[in-house]
Amino acid sequence: MNNPPLQAVHGASWRDYLALCKPRVVSLIVFTALIGMLLASPTLVPLDRLLIATLGIALAAASAAAINHLADHRIDALMARTQNRPLPQGELSLRQAFAFALVLGALSMYLLVAFINTLTAVLTFLSLIGYAVVYTLFLKHATPQNIVIGGAAGAAPPVLGWTAVTGTLDPHALLLFLIIFAWTPPHFWALAIYRRTEYAKANVPMLPITHGAAFTRLHVLLYTILLVAVTLLPFATYMCGPIYLVGALVLNAGFLFYAIRMQFNDSDELAYATFKYSILYLTLLFVVLFIDHYWPLARAAFGA
Repeated sequence: MNNPPLQAVHGASWRDYLALCKPRVVSLIVFTALIGMLLASPTLVPLDRLLIATLGIALAAASAAAINHLADHRIDALMARTQNRPLPQGELSLRQAFAFALVLGALSMYLLVAFINTLTAVLTFLSLIGYAVVYTLFLKHATPQNIVIGGAAGAAPPVLGWTAVTGTLDPHALLLFLIIFAWTPPHFWALAIYRRTEYAKANVPMLPITHGAAFTRLHVLLYTILLVAVTLLPFATYMCGPIYLVGALVLNAGFLFYAIRMQFNDSDELAYATFKYSILYLTLLFVVLFIDHYWPLARAAFGA
């Protein structure tokens, strides 16, 4: 594997820069932020605000992802899952990656301050720093509870979407934050079990490395139970109606099914299947939130 040079790499392509943005991860972040925007308004959100806020949040998330690539380029080279990223392969230089991250972050802040509101810009910046600096540079290498503590940054997008529309923090937005915050540990620990050999090779103290896979599987179940309780709060607080409740119960049953199976089946394949289901789970849960919110409007529009 190549060591990324400091000087510019002239052969770098747009695909290398796109890879720095972690598009799969960022797409889920942007999606939850978008749902946060839509839930914040009893009617349709103005299109210009929707587009600019989405772009601003997306650019900030991409900037944080690029900084994560920079900070982790050495351990990325040791792990099969990440060794083909642009920096370990020498496709981009460290300076190019840093400049790219800086431009994305600056553009994000400009859009949010100039066209949305200062609160959203400040919260977005704090989320960027939380993930790219606090989690990546410190927590990730300091404690096996890294993903629990650092999960706050990843749980912020729906709050950012909400404040982009209303300009204020709302308890309902914080419920969306709690859902993702509770979802993050079982989601990531399932992947960590599957990739524990690689994390051990890179000397990253993920929970399966420090406490063992069996201990981690138990905590996947415990946090899944916590997640089930948290996802019922939007219905309990009258934020959502029966459509959301039914959808949440079905999706939670699926997550519990995987988490319980993991207590009796220690295969890495099941851990990875649980990880994949967790992504589908969060996506569909937010889709159900959207449908539940706009169903009365749709019925009224069609005269039902």
